[in-house]
Order: sequence, then structure tokens, then C-alpha cells
Amino acid sequence: MKAAHLTDRGVVRVGGPEARGFLQGLVTGNVLTLQPGEARWAALLSPQGKILFDFLMSAKAETDGSDTILLDVKRDMAADLLKRLTLYKLRAKVEVSDASGQLGVIALYGGAPGEGVRDSRHPDLGTRLILPVSNIDAQMLTFGGDAGLADYAAHRIALGVPEGGVDFAYGDAFPHEADMDQLNGVDFRKGCFIGQEVVARMQYRGTTRNRVLRVALDGAAPPPGAIVMAGETRVGVMGSSSGARGLALLRIDRAEEAAQAGQALVSGEARLKLV
Repeated sequence: MKAAHLTDRGVVRVGGPEARGFLQGLVTGNVLTLQPGEARWAALLSPQGKILFDFLMSAKAETDGSDTILLDVKRDMAADLLKRLTLYKLRAKVEVSDASGQLGVIALYGGAPGEGVRDSRHPDLGTRLILPVSNIDAQMLTFGGDAGLADYAAHRIALGVPEGGVDFAYGDAFPHEADMDQLNGVDFRKGCFIGQEVVARMQYRGTTRNRVLRVALDGAAPPPGAIVMAGETRVGVMGSSSGARGLALLRIDRAEEAAQAGQALVSGEARLKLV
């Protein structure tokens, strides 16, 4: 089992007697059915169905019988997420705060399921621990040290799990393009949430044209955002990579046409092969 202190992750806390109901009407994941021991992927969308924020939700039981929902989010977006949730709060009996200064995130992966909450995006992704920042150094020693962000990224990429801001752009990508429909990030039976009509239409009409896909790289890995071409046709853009593995946001039909024609996908100096 490996452990990585995810220093790029922050935590937004949503508490109070109406915490679950408040989030249920906003985000793509089902908050009402969120179980202890689970970290469930979800997103807060624009009314047009584009991803503004994505996060892993976990529930922490309080002594008064209510739940606090912890949102494991990109650290540099925690403050903006707090502002957005506060905007929607109105008269709901919830308390929203940025706990990134007090709580940190550790990912456990690469072995038998460990302690913490199970990351529901992929059965092999591992678990997450959210604990006080003051305890992290001591906790990491019990796991044999910090494997590091790059090692965890390699693990994530190998499993085909996208990372927001690298593999898809916030404010520009639909949940289907980020594979949220395939990685337990959208509950299509939970009822309304912001942007739900657009997302449901894409689901039931099958109109998704772009997706984050796994690719094998032959050559120097292009940086995120590098254009992927098939001859003179733009097919998509590169995302994150590690060694000979990578993720790319590709136009599905154009990638398939290139494969059928035996035409190579190229980005920078690298040739890409769909995995």
C-alpha cells in the first residue's frame, strides 16, 4: 500500500441539519444515499451543464445526529467553491466553511483496501483519508513515507481517471466529456440539480462527441493542452501523462475514423495510440 499526501487538495465543509438536502439540489451526485466509508465524485455545474467545480464527497456523522459533508476539492478552487455555495445558501440551515487550513487529504492506493473512505470513481483507485493537518506527518510515517503527487498521478492516469484543470477545463467541459457518467460522478435518477436538463439530454440522446480517453505515447510526452492531430484534422487536446501513458480529450468520431484509416494521432513529437 502506498500513501501520498495530496497537497494540491483542499476541504470545504458543509454542515448543519439540512446539509444533505442543500447539496442534493445542487450537485450531480446523490448526497442523500451517500454512505459512511464512501467518497463519491460529484460536480457543481453551470446552468448550461458545464463543470464549474468537481470534488469527492464524504459524510462525517456529528454527535447531534446530523451529518457534515466534506468536499475534497482542488485546493486553489476551495475559496471560490465556498463563495458559490454561500450564494446558493439563502435560508437553508447549513454552515459552509473552507477547512483547507485545518484538514488535509491523503490517498492510499496500490494494495489491499486501506483505512479511510473508498474512492468510488474506480475500484482500484484506493481510499482517501481526511484528517487534521497537524496529524499528517505522523500518519505518513505509519505508511512508510510519502510516495508523492507524481506517483499518485501515474496511478490515476493508468486507470483512466481524469483530473480537473488538466484533463478537462473548468467552465468548458460537460460531465460526459470528463467521463463522470462512467465513473460514478452523475446520478441520473436522483432528480433535479443545476444543469440537470442539459446533462440528461446528452445521456438519453447519446450526443456526447468528446471524451477523455487513455492513450499510449510513443515519443516525448506533450504538455497538457497540446493539440492532437490526425493528418490535417484536429482531433483533440492532450491532458496529463506519466511515462508512456496519458489521457487526452478527443473527438470520438474523428479518433475512430483515424484508427480505421490507419492514420496516426500526433501531438508534438509523440504518436498516440488509443488504449
